[in-house]
Amino acid sequence: MTPEGQALVEAAAGLRGESLWRAALGRFSANRAAMAGVLLLVAITAFAFVAPLLSPHDMEANDWERIQIAPTTEQSHWFGTDANGRDLFVRVAAGARVSLAIGLITTLVSVVIGVLYGAIAGYAGGRTDQVMMRIVDVLYALPLFFAIIILVTVFGRNIFLVFLAIGAVEWLTIARIVRGQTLAAKQTEYVEAARSLGAPASRVVLRHIVPNVVGPVIVFSTLLVPTVILVESFLSFLGLGVQEPQTSWGLLISQGTASLDSAPWLLVIPAAFLAATMFAFNFIGDGLRDALDPRDES
Repeated sequence: MTPEGQALVEAAAGLRGESLWRAALGRFSANRAAMAGVLLLVAITAFAFVAPLLSPHDMEANDWERIQIAPTTEQSHWFGTDANGRDLFVRVAAGARVSLAIGLITTLVSVVIGVLYGAIAGYAGGRTDQVMMRIVDVLYALPLFFAIIILVTVFGRNIFLVFLAIGAVEWLTIARIVRGQTLAAKQTEYVEAARSLGAPASRVVLRHIVPNVVGPVIVFSTLLVPTVILVESFLSFLGLGVQEPQTSWGLLISQGTASLDSAPWLLVIPAAFLAATMFAFNFIGDGLRDALDPRDES
């Protein structure tokens, strides 16, 4: 083989090795803000699970001799104590586990419902698509918090209902996104080929359409997680979310507002963790949006 031919073979091998996802990962890794968001989120998650191992205090243990003490190294009360003498360090960590779990699980529920609903509507088309999307429009007309508050009030206030109530509302935007992507994807050659080979509609949707619309869904999901956490925090602030003895950042913030003048750390510390998590997910979402954009050549 001539040197020119060998060079062409090596160049072709290099092109084959550069996949879309690998290129997207490279662009994401080069985004400093996105990587800072990843590191910050990893640090918060590690704190949520490691903090109880570092502190000698139990989340529900009361120390009546140390009520609302400021953050101090004395007796290992690094974030201080609340109005009941409970250690804020372990309670913030416990709240992180609950808030992150609600955000991730509820987003997963919303993604599953929204992707399937939108893909079916877009692929079916015609009258089926019109009916399904009119249902989405009607649900969109309902105020988000009003709908969630009704569900929580009618069916009771527990952490599992919070998952279901928020997830039952937040899938609407995902359904619209996936429906639009599906309308474009079902006109592509690989979908037409699958149809011509007699593949059933369910196989075409699950094997050929859904995997090819996952990019925008991933980006939206990273932006949906902080939204869900914020909704849960607002519900807990109103007393309709997580209840004692469990805790979340929203519940801690609600309790901290009652002692803002005498013990501001009870509000500032959990609010700072909530804000940091919001920034982390938004930085990651922006980074994924840029990385998965095929027009981005950087």
